[in-house]
Amino acid sequence: MVAASGSFGRPHRPALPGLDAFARPVLHVADYRSPASLPGEHVVVVGAGNSAVQVAYELAAERRVTLAGRAPIRFVEQRPLGRDLHFWFRVTGFDRLPLARADAPPAAPVLDDGRYRRALRERRYVRRAMFTRLDGDQVVWSDGRRERVDAVLLATGYRPDLPYLAETGALARTGARASAVACRSPIPASATWAWSGSVRPPPTPCAGSAPPPATSSPHSSATCA
Repeated sequence: MVAASGSFGRPHRPALPGLDAFARPVLHVADYRSPASLPGEHVVVVGAGNSAVQVAYELAAERRVTLAGRAPIRFVEQRPLGRDLHFWFRVTGFDRLPLARADAPPAAPVLDDGRYRRALRERRYVRRAMFTRLDGDQVVWSDGRRERVDAVLLATGYRPDLPYLAETGALARTGARASAVACRSPIPASATWAWSGSVRPPPTPCAGSAPPPATSSPHSSATCA
């Protein structure tokens, strides 16, 4: 059985220290619609991917924005030689390569036509290493400094959402985890994860699949997201 849906139904809310007791609004990017979605003057956006950077850029037009992440932002030119990156993927055949053959980057690249890098250089929004915890209405940065913030926006990705498979028995088959997990094609060990910079868990058999042979390569069988 192949489940080719369920990727965006369950926003991931990481267990950040102090998050549950944080005294200010916390919103996942799945629920963000416009700057009016967040109150106050200073917003911390957690993440380093496309959503995090795009929302930080939009918020920066009228707020003070800090982008906090565990990995540096990796910008990729969106229109090399005047054509969109996806055009070059198509004409070169790159988008038809098996993912196991592709050289996946260690962190999600941010597609940029120049505006996001320019705004970062001009400090319209700033990027900082991930804070260590939230405390009251403050973030505590890695150097120990505290800063009051008015809201936190989590651009931290999603987890599989496959409740429709429960009645099929696919999630309870031998070799599968008894929880909603999603399959994907084999990918290199450097694969990107939803929260940029997080530690990748070991490969796990997909729902309904048999465990890989003990002697197999880590890229020889499908693994779970």
